Amino acid sequence: MSGVKKYEITEPWLKLHCALGEAPFWEESTNTLRFVDVEKQELHHVSLAEGPSSHKVVNQHDISIGCTADIEGNDTEFIFGGKYGYGICNRQTGEYRWIKKVWSDEEVKAGKPDKFRGNDGAVDSGGRFWVGFMFDPLVAEMNNEGAVFRLHPDGTLDRPLNEITIPNGTSWNQTDDTMFFADSPFKTIYQFDYDAKTGNVSNKRPFFVMPEDNRYGEDAVPDGHCIDEEGYLWTALHGGSRVLRISPKGDIVAEIKVPTSQPTCPCFVGEELVITSAGGNAGEGGKPVDENAGSVFKINVGVRGMKRFQFKGGVAVEGGKVDGKIVSE
Repeated sequence: MSGVKKYEITEPWLKLHCALGEAPFWEESTNTLRFVDVEKQELHHVSLAEGPSSHKVVNQHDISIGCTADIEGNDTEFIFGGKYGYGICNRQTGEYRWIKKVWSDEEVKAGKPDKFRGNDGAVDSGGRFWVGFMFDPLVAEMNNEGAVFRLHPDGTLDRPLNEITIPNGTSWNQTDDTMFFADSPFKTIYQFDYDAKTGNVSNKRPFFVMPEDNRYGEDAVPDGHCIDEEGYLWTALHGGSRVLRISPKGDIVAEIKVPTSQPTCPCFVGEELVITSAGGNAGEGGKPVDENAGSVFKINVGVRGMKRFQFKGGVAVEGGKVDGKIVSE
């Protein structure tokens, strides 16, 4: 641990009680942070210029949203991976429509849409939106019957990864030839050889494995992550009260101590790292695990994040509409 840079956050930037705060995303055009509460099915916004006082719940949906991405050529909506598949959501109102359900007819008959939900995901340099789907903890037991789906700009869908338990933190390195992906219960962030032209992945192998000495706690697992401009990966440790900075060689070089046990996902806003967290229910009487559980945190780390790619479906993505009007949710 010698040479590991230490940071510490002592209080929340945004004191909330999210059940499962996730998917922080910097909308650069409006300098707004959006994020979701997966379990309460809420979409949150806060102006980064105005600060915490501008926080609002844009909408409480009838489905969960696990991750979001911007859309090329469309400044009023974003694309998301949600309960049943991919959808498009209005940034200001939260109104949404489905554009692609992910499960096959056989899987639908087996009840998979009700027992699973979208979790983490990201868009690659080709404009493809990768979203991992996992068992829904509110209705199903843990299993490895999840999968990672990939929505192409032309609207076609494929399934590059199967037998996934809890998918988290999809990202690509600076040279765009390696993809990183965590399956959290295995305490491992994996790396794959990545073909940017085709989107194909191969040669799965560990990139980072949680230390065997359990220095961050026995329950600590890698959750969401992001990559900075220097090629270092920042991962939240759910159950570990930390965010780690990991070198391209897989070594821990810095850690941020967060005043809650279940940070979920970091996101860059300039040189600041914004971190969401889960409320959990392991406290006495089913209460949150600690007083800051479910809050949002922020800290300057002196480096900027890699720019996020946009889904290239653009304004042509019109699923769920007839004559320009939304007909289903």
